[in-house]
Amino acid sequence: MNMMLLVFIFVLAAFLGTELINKIPSQLHTPLMSATNAVSGIAVVGALVACAMLATGTLGMILAFIAIILATINVVGGFLVTERMLGMFRQKGEKDK
Repeated sequence: MNMMLLVFIFVLAAFLGTELINKIPSQLHTPLMSATNAVSGIAVVGALVACAMLATGTLGMILAFIAIILATINVVGGFLVTERMLGMFRQKGEKDK
């Protein structure tokens, strides 16, 4: 693919993602974050594939590695927020499992 097309897709995705998140009411952020952990998992797999097969040269490997790190942080953060949200609904006497 042409590099200019890839940059255009990246900028468009960043802009649309920012606009979409800003329009969602704050009460829905946590449930949506927990629901998108699967999508973030797919991003981790895609970053691994990019790192292993598609990245050529040092810059490609560095960008793929950064993608893996950021996607992993996103997945872990989503699970932590979900756990915290579910903890709000537990009874005081319930033990954590």
